[in-house]
Amino acid sequence: MDFSRTHFELFGLPTAYALDRDKLDAAYRELQNAVHPDRFAAQPESEQRVAMQWATQVNEAYQTLKHPVNRGVYLLRLQGIDTLDASNTKMSPAFLMQQMEWRESIEDARAGKSVTALDALSDELRAAHRRIEAQLAELIDAARDFAAASEAVRQLRFMDKLIAEVGDVYEELES
Repeated sequence: MDFSRTHFELFGLPTAYALDRDKLDAAYRELQNAVHPDRFAAQPESEQRVAMQWATQVNEAYQTLKHPVNRGVYLLRLQGIDTLDASNTKMSPAFLMQQMEWRESIEDARAGKSVTALDALSDELRAAHRRIEAQLAELIDAARDFAAASEAVRQLRFMDKLIAEVGDVYEELES
């Protein structure tokens, strides 16, 4: 096996944001089965070490590609763009305003102990997440507008944090 292959090449998938999750899962299971360290238990230590390295790489590649934000970050990194650069905080004013409104809604639901409000907000956030994912696929795969895609990745990261925050409020209200 070649350690220099991209995650997409490793799984035999096209280098694209939009991917077939079933194919990714199937390729992962197949590779995991082939490189699992237990299969090399009777082999020399050097082969066991290589198998462990492969298993680690396969797991890391799978985790990267299955998560929308990580997949976007990885694809942009392949283009030489670091979306996680702390100095790159550009975000559209409309998105920033929307994010502030969502945060206020989270606080209102927390203060009002309203599971109904959290349910509605959770649905809204997940729908917005899906829209941004679709936009990101368009920006990377079709338009190849990597600058705009970088902002979309940052927006998805914000959305993940908001969705997690809603989950935290659900837990607070349950206890």
